[in-house]
Amino acid sequence: MVEIWVIYDHPIDFPDEFVARKFILDKPTKDMIVMPSLDELRKMLPLGLTRLDRCLEDDPRIIEVWL
Repeated sequence: MVEIWVIYDHPIDFPDEFVARKFILDKPTKDMIVMPSLDELRKMLPLGLTRLDRCLEDDPRIIEVWL
């Protein structure tokens, strides 16, 4: 099972927050973390993940992905 956390910069449904949404492979789950700052959000992610930059094709609100 591949767990992926996608970090969003003020998405439409949380315009005042940074949001991390958990996916299993390409399937979204109900798990998310919502924080006022990116640094706070990163501290809440599970330990042992690796950061990847967003792809050019990604939604512009995506900051990064953690695997």
